[in-house]
Amino acid sequence: MEERLREILSPYEGKRDALIPILQKVQEEIGYLPAEAMQEIARTTGLPQSRVYAVATFYAQFYFTRRGRHQTKICTGTACHVKGAARIMDTFERQLGIACGETSEDYEHSLETVACVGSCALAPVVVVDEEVYGQVDSSKMSKIFDYFKENKKED
Repeated sequence: MEERLREILSPYEGKRDALIPILQKVQEEIGYLPAEAMQEIARTTGLPQSRVYAVATFYAQFYFTRRGRHQTKICTGTACHVKGAARIMDTFERQLGIACGETSEDYEHSLETVACVGSCALAPVVVVDEEVYGQVDSSKMSKIFDYFKENKKED
């Protein structure tokens, strides 16, 4: 990972004002922000590690643990809540075998809630990877689970 980090960070040497884009780029390339990457970002930019961590922990978009290949987000905003977000979450937890906020042991799935995806007219809403599913009911959940089966990473 050390060589990969150097390659990602080389254009940002000494660029303290580019911290957020740097964090985004590293996470995009690696999938999360491991401790080694955080240390290297601090070294590259010349910022204290505490500052790098302060910025990264402030924003919900950054993750410090490895996430699943498929990321499922259940909207829990008011409209989605009223239309059954809790029931949908229960179904996903049972089907995936993980609780909200967890990643499966095989790193296939991560499951989390989001406060709002801005699609209230489509409530309840589930976002899988980058695909938005609106008016989610049992048949749409079945399609999502079929998608997971069809796209399971072969070992």
